[in-house]
Amino acid sequence: MEKNIEGISFREYNIGNMIKLIRKKLKEASMGRLKELRKYVDNELNKIEDFDKRNGAIVHLYGVSLAAAMIARKRGLDPDLASMAAMLHDLYAYAAGSYDDHAHKGAELARSILSELKLTDEEETDTICLAIYRHDDKLAEDSAMDEVLKDADVIHHCMHDLSKPIKDKERARFDKLCAEFGM
Repeated sequence: MEKNIEGISFREYNIGNMIKLIRKKLKEASMGRLKELRKYVDNELNKIEDFDKRNGAIVHLYGVSLAAAMIARKRGLDPDLASMAAMLHDLYAYAAGSYDDHAHKGAELARSILSELKLTDEEETDTICLAIYRHDDKLAEDSAMDEVLKDADVIHHCMHDLSKPIKDKERARFDKLCAEFGM
């Protein structure tokens, strides 16, 4: 019996077509898990009763998620993991209504969410949670994925409301990002 993929026999597939199909399937699976995570995060954010706080949380998490995906892609890292880390990075603060130790507590919350949803393997979960754990220390330089999340957070903080001054702890990082992106 001849095997086939999407109705096309293996004989009709050359290696190039096989690679394209595999990439397509991986991308579909990747987008599926980000979509599932966003659905979960949306449900959590919808529990925030105050409209302005809820709206601010949505704008920030989705804004940082987009920036993280773009930065990761530019730097040759996984935009999917970067986007997932960004969707979760401040969720604890929004759920708890407090930024006290939110990065560390947020990493714990992210680990429990990712374990519950089974969207990532152990290494991916560790990468996401470590980036969240370290994201609040904008002066330190950490792993490449940690830096993507920090940079995406800074871009959103600095570019979302141009009337606000740039925080001292974010100035050097923002200037470096401006140089990297030719701004």
